[in-house]
Amino acid sequence: MDYFECHKKYKQNQLFGRYITRSQIEDVMQSLNIVPIVKGYSVQNHPLYQLDVGKGKFKVLVWSQMHGNEGTTTKALFDFIAFLQSGEPLAVTLQQMFTFRILPMVNPDGAEAYSRVNANQVDLNRDACDLSQPESQFLRKAFDDFQPHLAYNLHDQRSIFGVGTTGKPATVSFLAPAFNEERSINEVRTKAMNLIVAMQNELQNFIPNQIGRFDDSFNLNCVGDCFTRLGVPTVLFEAGHYPNDYYREYTRKMIFIALLSGVKHIYENDIVDNKNELYLNIPQNNPVYYDFIYKNIKINYEGKEIITNFAAQYREELIEGKIEFNAYIVEVGLLEGKLGHSTFNAHKMKYSDDHLNIPNINQKADFCLENSIKFVNGLKI
Repeated sequence: MDYFECHKKYKQNQLFGRYITRSQIEDVMQSLNIVPIVKGYSVQNHPLYQLDVGKGKFKVLVWSQMHGNEGTTTKALFDFIAFLQSGEPLAVTLQQMFTFRILPMVNPDGAEAYSRVNANQVDLNRDACDLSQPESQFLRKAFDDFQPHLAYNLHDQRSIFGVGTTGKPATVSFLAPAFNEERSINEVRTKAMNLIVAMQNELQNFIPNQIGRFDDSFNLNCVGDCFTRLGVPTVLFEAGHYPNDYYREYTRKMIFIALLSGVKHIYENDIVDNKNELYLNIPQNNPVYYDFIYKNIKINYEGKEIITNFAAQYREELIEGKIEFNAYIVEVGLLEGKLGHSTFNAHKMKYSDDHLNIPNINQKADFCLENSIKFVNGLKI
């Protein structure tokens, strides 16, 4: 199957970039002739949508954007829905085998504010037991009513993560969540692990050595851990960084491929093999990356000239309805073991800025080298 051509054909171009809001998905649902069911309301009284696709016996619960600032998987999810509705032979087959219950935006208030938390400042992925928030109650009721055979928990992860010690960014990461403190492996987790192995095998064709495994520390307040403990295989998807893809459009394509290849694998193989060892061999996420690293910078520190390094990281800031990537200095020193998505070796050129001529934490990454090479917002101009 030509996954790239398939995605190009069904990509919902109205959804673009990092800032994905309720009004945007409403427009896409309308263009796809989807009439969602309103199953609740957020803290700020915005509708919480549910839509069902397919009429098969195998039931998959899918939810996205429970963290409002994590919209990459929402984009990919609507691309996947568009394919399912296409009438193509594989799409028809999948609709006959599966019923997908989709909650495309669990946290519309957080999405509008570009915030991880909801309007009450609660992380919904730490509310699985207390169910203190209307959005958490909405998700749990969907789970209880639907009684799925499989659950997909869709997220974004920060650009800080690499894949183990490979020196590659974690463009996509997966997790089969634990169900107890011991992180035991039972039949439920095994099913999730086998499916992850199938998806990562497919993705290796497109992003070799850029698929990671998320930490499986147990926390019953996390939705994935809770659902796994309740006996439903759950797969956590984490959409991460691909080189020069801060809008995560290439990553979006990878999530689409994972979604489609995963259900295709279930249809063709029914995930009966035990591939736990292959799952555990997927390298674990490693927080080793900065967006920018500058090496061998000469500065005047307490009257002495020294050579040092510093790193800068983008903050995604919502300004007048748009996400702006603003680079701030976050670490100065050896930066041992750290990698940069962009690295500049100054070869002992002298640093200067409009402040104290020393890179300081939380300072914008605007500076000069030898008064001739200028950097604005982390980038050489």
